Amino acid sequence: MKPFLLLATRSEDEAADDEYAGFLAAGGLTPDQLHRVRLEAAPLPLIALGDYSGVIVGGSPFNASDPDDTKSSVQRRVERELAGLLDQVVARDFPFLGACYGIGLLTSYLDGVVDDTWSEPAGPIMVSLTAAGRTDQLFGMVASDFEAFVGHKEACTALPTGAVLLATGENCPVQAFRVGENVYATQFHPELTQAGILTRLRVYSDNGYFEPEAYDEVMAAIAAAAVTEPATIMKAFVERFGTP
Repeated sequence: MKPFLLLATRSEDEAADDEYAGFLAAGGLTPDQLHRVRLEAAPLPLIALGDYSGVIVGGSPFNASDPDDTKSSVQRRVERELAGLLDQVVARDFPFLGACYGIGLLTSYLDGVVDDTWSEPAGPIMVSLTAAGRTDQLFGMVASDFEAFVGHKEACTALPTGAVLLATGENCPVQAFRVGENVYATQFHPELTQAGILTRLRVYSDNGYFEPEAYDEVMAAIAAAAVTEPATIMKAFVERFGTP
């Protein structure tokens, strides 16, 4: 199988490595089947999409909707490079899965609206599939209603033209969409487990993903969550698009 490509942007090694491990486990992949590029560390190398089965963009402390003059030079470079790659991905309808930061990037690239209207604090939420989601080749593999982990300061407020809404949530109406047949984005994290979200919360404890006074409530909600279905979507992505 050609490897998948994970484009990561977390500068904290613990969070970056935990994210990589999460995608490996959720997708049932070995390290030689998931090539990681850490864009925060160095410019994006020349990517030949034909060398890969698909592209994954994970979460990030970056927010795509932040005003350009508040973004670091690294974030601006990363987003220019990813926009260039999305030119190819969208034009070719190449297999793509953007999670959290990835949905913000894809929405912005396709001229949808991303802002802070539907931000959600870190923790578990209920996700519900739409009619289109229930018949989708990836999302149709999971229960119609399931728990997932989120934690985001921005979200898609208006879908890009032509995008198909696949999943929604009570406090964030756009939890997943598809463009074309093969380009997907999720607001929730398909790779996150209970252990994984606890690592993220420890690493990003000062980044405003939850109110300090709500710490005990957040921890209790995570401990009580039964998050299994999101990994099924990642596994379905690998099984559908993994190519010899």
